[in-house]
Amino acid sequence: MSLTRFAAIALACLPGIAAAQFSLAPLPYPADALEPYIDRTTMEIHHGRHHAAYVNNLNTQAKTTPELAALSLTALQGQISRFGPAVRNNGGGHYNHDLFWQLMAPEGQRGKPSPALETAINSTFGSLEEMKKRFDQAALSRFGSGWAWLIVTPDKKLAVTSTANQDNPLMDLPGIDRGTPILALDVWEHAYYLKYQNRRADYATNWWYVVNWNEVSKRYEAALR
Repeated sequence: MSLTRFAAIALACLPGIAAAQFSLAPLPYPADALEPYIDRTTMEIHHGRHHAAYVNNLNTQAKTTPELAALSLTALQGQISRFGPAVRNNGGGHYNHDLFWQLMAPEGQRGKPSPALETAINSTFGSLEEMKKRFDQAALSRFGSGWAWLIVTPDKKLAVTSTANQDNPLMDLPGIDRGTPILALDVWEHAYYLKYQNRRADYATNWWYVVNWNEVSKRYEAALR
């Protein structure tokens, strides 16, 4: 094969390579590791079908949107206004879920808030329990599908907020309280319906038992830098 022919084939393959830049990482623990609070079947469907669909759909968008190839998943969130609804929904869905899995952990690996995070929580909310109450309220008052968040604001303060659908606080969109997410709860029905049916409040309450405070603390300290 001539060098010219080889180069032509290689160039033809490049869009496909770029389009497959986003990938679904495996869960960081077995699917049943969060039981009894989140069941194995929910985790398998949530990760293997719902999250996977966001990744696949985002890669489909990348085939016709070459600018995506130059952006990491995190960087994409801060420039999401440049793109259409399909990139916003699927890019947000991929980022949100990728973060969500990491913010939970099996028993024995969850830890507790670091001294620095605990001090910030107490200073901002009065206590960890009060922060949880505000976070739960954000989760329960979100009409329809969406997320509750604990964020580090641009001025390095903690705040509780929520977003609709697959939006998140990194997105450069009107109506969103901007900041770096360090804790997130998925309140789409597919995250809890098999076990809790319409009892979102029970799901939110039990979810605190699986929070990976080691990861939350690490992300808090990184957000301050």
